[in-house]
Amino acid sequence: MKICIVTDAWRPQVNGVAITLANLMAAGEKLGHEFVAIGPDRFHTIAAPSYPEIRLALTSPKAVGELIRAHRPDHIHIATEGPLGVAASYWCPRNGELFTTSYHTRFPEYVEARWPIPAAWSYAALRHFHQGGAGLMVATQTLADDLHARGFQRPMLWPRGVDEQMFRPVAELPAELKNLARPFFLYCGRVAPEKNIEAFLALDLPGSKIVVGDGPARAPLQERFPDACFVGVKPREKLAGFYSAADVFVFPSRTDTFGNVMLEALACGAPVAAFPVPGPVDIVTDPRIGVLDEDLRAACLGALKLSRENCRDHALRYTWPESARLFIENVLRARAEAFSRRVSA
Repeated sequence: MKICIVTDAWRPQVNGVAITLANLMAAGEKLGHEFVAIGPDRFHTIAAPSYPEIRLALTSPKAVGELIRAHRPDHIHIATEGPLGVAASYWCPRNGELFTTSYHTRFPEYVEARWPIPAAWSYAALRHFHQGGAGLMVATQTLADDLHARGFQRPMLWPRGVDEQMFRPVAELPAELKNLARPFFLYCGRVAPEKNIEAFLALDLPGSKIVVGDGPARAPLQERFPDACFVGVKPREKLAGFYSAADVFVFPSRTDTFGNVMLEALACGAPVAAFPVPGPVDIVTDPRIGVLDEDLRAACLGALKLSRENCRDHALRYTWPESARLFIENVLRARAEAFSRRVSA
């Protein structure tokens, strides 16, 4: 198949959605499929409010549709709910094109954390956006069940993978950590309000708290928690050293739909401490590789006692080739079911 992915998160952005789609395309091409991405890099853009690393495309449904038509894909997948996704979702049904969508971010909770907009309003808008698709791909069964209960139609499971070659145990300790006290409790990801990093930094824990990443909340958090070590953004090829150094990987977010960083940390041998919410409950399914608790301090201290031996084995169950295979399977099933509905009508 030739699949056109329309996404508001794409290179040169470095975030979970852009990385997921790049890995999907690379793995899918090895299975014999062809992919093309229509991202903000093809248009004039402006910075997203409070998230300047994300560039929002200034375009129209007609312009996006012309690009899609020029590639002549067998299928269209709309990956995000931003300007490009909205434009494509408007153009496709008006031009007889079937499409699927995916849900990568708990956008309603994200918005509610930043602005006084009730999550219920955002969920209503998202239901309207996704209901036009032939299938809605989500990373975990927990999220699929939650969205279905909220009235979203046709959720389909599409789990993620981990690059086991890039993320593996590394013996050498990063220079930034050599003078810090053990044990190391490490967070890696965007430093923003919706990531709930404050819940981690406010804990009374032994040793050192380390934050890898950057974002709008870094300066206030660094000022409020001067004892924490903020090392900034690191190239992906350097992250394995930080994950491997961690005695516990702490994932305080309550709004992520999956949490690729948990798999990356586990692949490097670091046990996970997190809240028992969607994402962690779907990944940390073995008590030998992490602890989930509403008391995050208890989770951190509990994870500190775990052996690292089982973590990598668990992470390696998630591969990008399998993720790509399931994505293609979802596309074929969505198209077959849509055709069946049309015939029945």
